[in-house]
Amino acid sequence: MASSGIRDRFRAQMRREVKEAALRQLAGGGPQALSLNAIAKELGVSGPALYRYFAGRDALLSELILDAYADLTAALAAAPGSAAELAGAYRAWAVAQPHRYRLLFDGPPPGYGVRDERLAVAARAAMEPLLEVAGPGQAPDHALAGQLRAWSGAADPSVALHALTLWSRLHGFVSLEIGGHLAAMGLEPDLLFAEELRSLDRLISN
Repeated sequence: MASSGIRDRFRAQMRREVKEAALRQLAGGGPQALSLNAIAKELGVSGPALYRYFAGRDALLSELILDAYADLTAALAAAPGSAAELAGAYRAWAVAQPHRYRLLFDGPPPGYGVRDERLAVAARAAMEPLLEVAGPGQAPDHALAGQLRAWSGAADPSVALHALTLWSRLHGFVSLEIGGHLAAMGLEPDLLFAEELRSLDRLISN
């Protein structure tokens, strides 16, 4: 039993170290830079040894995506209940960890073809705080309402539409900021975000 506990702790430690090395690669060059062989070399183990901890590159990417969704969800859940504070928490998380934000929202990494229900569940959980602050708005088209109801569960489809509109605004702003586009235009992101918050408040209150 003792040796089994030691093996379990060693396995958990190795999985953490592999993930940390993978995140450094993502920060340096994006998902296309992810290399199990490079990680093995950095950690001083053989390439085949890594397959004891992750089945392959896609399995590792899936774990990194799930971790990122969980961390973003926790950051949003810890924010006070107003739309402005939630938006600030969303932006702060993305700006602090742009490589993880891009992993979630820049589309599937090259060559990544995993269909994992856990990813859909995690993505939905990240939207829950937005659904909680978005009030009802204009009723969507009938066909869209059905899709929104299926996606959001029990939420009023007009609430789901409001939440998605809020998210699309946030995502657009954050993507421009972390991509350096706002700075390249000579715009101060903090000042522009303050204006965006005022606009978001109007969006939520309408």
